[in-house]
Amino acid sequence: MSGRKNIVVLGAGVVGLTTALLIQEKGGYDVTIIAETFPSDPKTIKYCSQWAGGHHVSFANGDPKMQKIDSDTFKVMWELSAPGGDAEGCFLRIHETEFFYDGRDAHLDWMPDFKVLSQDALVPEAKTGISFTTLTFDGPKYLNYLLSRFLAHGGSIVRASIQHINQLIEGGVDIFRGRLTPSPVDALVLCPGLGARTLGGVEDQEMYPVRGQVVLLRAPWVKFGRTASHTEEGVWTYIIPRRSGEIVCGGTKLEGDWYPAPRPETTEDILQRCLALCPELAPPEVRAQRAPTVDDLRALIIEVGVGLRPARKSGLRLETVWVSASIDGRKLPAVLNYGHSGSGFQSSWGSAIIALDLLEEALRSS
Repeated sequence: MSGRKNIVVLGAGVVGLTTALLIQEKGGYDVTIIAETFPSDPKTIKYCSQWAGGHHVSFANGDPKMQKIDSDTFKVMWELSAPGGDAEGCFLRIHETEFFYDGRDAHLDWMPDFKVLSQDALVPEAKTGISFTTLTFDGPKYLNYLLSRFLAHGGSIVRASIQHINQLIEGGVDIFRGRLTPSPVDALVLCPGLGARTLGGVEDQEMYPVRGQVVLLRAPWVKFGRTASHTEEGVWTYIIPRRSGEIVCGGTKLEGDWYPAPRPETTEDILQRCLALCPELAPPEVRAQRAPTVDDLRALIIEVGVGLRPARKSGLRLETVWVSASIDGRKLPAVLNYGHSGSGFQSSWGSAIIALDLLEEALRSS
């Protein structure tokens, strides 16, 4: 490769931001992120990353490729969360306990301080349980950290709604800056999340939403994580603390549910489940006097939110395709990196590493 390559990354969720940052910091590339929504914008149902819990708990379930992607991400995030580091404020290192009502093997024995819980340490009706050390991340803060780091290393952003990838192939990003002269593009990196379903030139009908609803509480006395995986379809209970003292309580996993606003009955159910799993959510002064109730949590509520996880029937799509413009037929590589469902943060760096490798391999062969 001679000279700097002009790379356009479509999408500014955690996957798009991480991938763009890794490419920009590699050197030899001028990377532009083009997206309709960015991290500092008001929260919206179209931008799932802002609503993420989140904690690093792999959903690879023994799949070697996905486990490596997740473990590579964990290594990077663990370094970012180190005391005194630039991104320390985005993370909180915690002790996590997980209970499984279906007795599953979570395949998390590679996590720090992993151990299997004894039967007498389980909550009622749980068949198995584990504990380990992990980290949580403050989604909105971390997204803005990624974006600011990307910009600090010379990256650019453009706000636009893209209907078809040919708009970028033929005109580049400058036509969305109001300039009439097209700008050449050497490669596309497509991280459109759920938008892959309708994006022209991709139109991946395997994409579907997995709706998640969460309740954000203010409970700075909780410094540990606790999760329960239920046998009931679409239900998942978790308590995820942030460094700020906020607690993300959830949640739901409703496939094919597009409803964009919180359902009051779901909020009530989440509060009931989370209090049952973690009575420590209630203020210490309340617990010192009596058994807490859901009413004790209502005054702690900061907001209730909904995100649509970008799931794909065949799983993560991470590959290179060659695309051509409709005008001159010029072909260029498009690296696809989407379909992460609820593991976008947990697999962000690992999938970005692969996406960068795919990009460089394609450019060498072009």
